[in-house]
Amino acid sequence: MAPATRQFEAALHIVATLRAAGHEAYLAGGCVRDLLLGREPVDFDVATSATPDVVLEMFPRTFAVGAHFGVVLVASERGAGCEQGSVAERCVTEVATFRSDGAYSDGRHPDQVRYTKSARDDVQRRDFTINGLLLDPTGLVVPSADPTFAVRAGLFDYVGGLADLDAGVIRAIGDPRRRFEEDQLRLLRAVRFAARFGFALESQTAAAIRGLAHRIHAVSRERVRDELTKMLTEGHARQAFELLDETGLLVQVLPEIAKMKGVEQPPQFHPEGDVWIHSLLVLDQLQAGCEPTLAWGALLHDVGKPPTFRVAPDRIRFDGHVEVGVAMGAEICRRFRFSNDDTRQILALIENHMRFADAPRMRASTLKRFFRLENFPEHLALHRMDCLAAHANLEIYNFVRASYEAMPEETVHPAPLVTGRELIAAGYTPGPQFKDMLHAVEDAQLEGAIATRDEALALVRERFGTPASSSQLPASGS
Repeated sequence: MAPATRQFEAALHIVATLRAAGHEAYLAGGCVRDLLLGREPVDFDVATSATPDVVLEMFPRTFAVGAHFGVVLVASERGAGCEQGSVAERCVTEVATFRSDGAYSDGRHPDQVRYTKSARDDVQRRDFTINGLLLDPTGLVVPSADPTFAVRAGLFDYVGGLADLDAGVIRAIGDPRRRFEEDQLRLLRAVRFAARFGFALESQTAAAIRGLAHRIHAVSRERVRDELTKMLTEGHARQAFELLDETGLLVQVLPEIAKMKGVEQPPQFHPEGDVWIHSLLVLDQLQAGCEPTLAWGALLHDVGKPPTFRVAPDRIRFDGHVEVGVAMGAEICRRFRFSNDDTRQILALIENHMRFADAPRMRASTLKRFFRLENFPEHLALHRMDCLAAHANLEIYNFVRASYEAMPEETVHPAPLVTGRELIAAGYTPGPQFKDMLHAVEDAQLEGAIATRDEALALVRERFGTPASSSQLPASGS
C-alpha cells in the first residue's frame, strides 16, 4: 500500500470514528488543497468538533503534544493504516478541535483558545484561503483518476479558497495584517506557497508582507531556517528568492544574499550578469527533493563576492572571495543553528567550488584527494550548476565526472603502506615530521610510484634520512 493511501485510510478511519460518536469531522488544510491541485498530499489532517479530551479518550494510541491548543496526534490502529506496533510518523494523524483563537502576544501561539462547534468559525483563524478548505471524505477514494471531481463534491469553502485555487492566488483569510501578526512565520509561508504553486500574492496580502517584513525577527531562527530550506528544496527556489526580494523579506533574513544585487562580474566569465542574477540561475537548477546541504551550498557559494569586489586594471576581480565566503557561510550557519554535519558540508561546498578549474592539471594524487571530499557528488552537482549559470562550458565538469566515475574506490582510498607505528619500529623518533613522512608516502602511493611497504620505507629513508638506529630496521615481510 502506498504511504499516501495508507495515511489517507488512517485519517478516514479517524473521521468515521468521530462521526459515529456524533461529532463533526473533516479533512482540513493542505491535504484538501493538494487534492484539488491534483497533487499527492504529504499528510492528512482532521478538523473536528470533538474536544481534545474526547479525542484522547476515543482512540487508544494518542499523543497530547498540542492539546493545550486543541491538537492531538492519533496513531492509527492495526488494520486502519499501519502495521502492528508501528509508530512511524506517516501513520500519525493530527486531529484539531474547531476553535477560535485569542490574541497572539508571542507572535506564534494564541494566548487563549476557545473551542467552538462551528467549522465556519474554525477556518477563519487559518492562514490562507487555499488552506482553509474542509472536505467530507465520505466515499472519496485516493488516489483516483480524477481526484478534483471527487473532492469538489464534498467540499466546504467558507473563505473563497476554491476561487483562489482556480485563479492561482495566495490570499490571507480576513485581515492580512492580523493573520501575519498572529504568526510571523506566515510571512515566509506565503512566499513559499506562491513559489511552490506558481501563484501570485494577492495585492493586500503582499502589501501586508512588505509592511511587516521586519517582524520576521520575532520568529525563531530554526523555524526561519526550516522554511527557507523548504523553499530551496521544493523545486522552485529561484521564484521563492525573487519573491523574498520583492516583499522585503530577503534583506531581513539573508542580507548577505540581498547584497549580491548590482555586483557586476567580468563578462568574459559571467555573461549572464551580476552576482544576484548568477545566483538565481543556479537556484533555478535545484531539483525538488535535492539535498538541503547542496541547496544551501548553491545559495551561498558566491556569498563572499560582494565584500571582495574590485575593479582591477585587467578586469573585475573577487580576490579571496572563497575564504571570505567560508567565513560568512559559517556565520550564517551559526545564525540559523545548522547541525555540525550540515555546516561542515555547506562550508566545504563553498570552499571547494573554485577548485574544479584546476582539476585537468592536477597530479593524480591531488585529484584523488579531491575526490575524497565528503559527498563529492554534491560538489560535482554544484559545479555543473555554476557552469550552466555562467559560460555554460561543461568541459571541466565532464572531465571530472568521467574521472571520478572511472576511478575505483580502492585507488582513491587505498590501504596505507606504512603507519606511524611502523615508522617507530623502523627506528624513527615520533614527532611532527611523521605527518610529512606519511603524507609523502601516501602521495607517492596515489601517484602509483610505490606499491609496497618496503618501497614506502625506502622512500622515507631517501627523503628524510636513515634513522639513528638503523639496526632496528625490520626485515622485509616482518
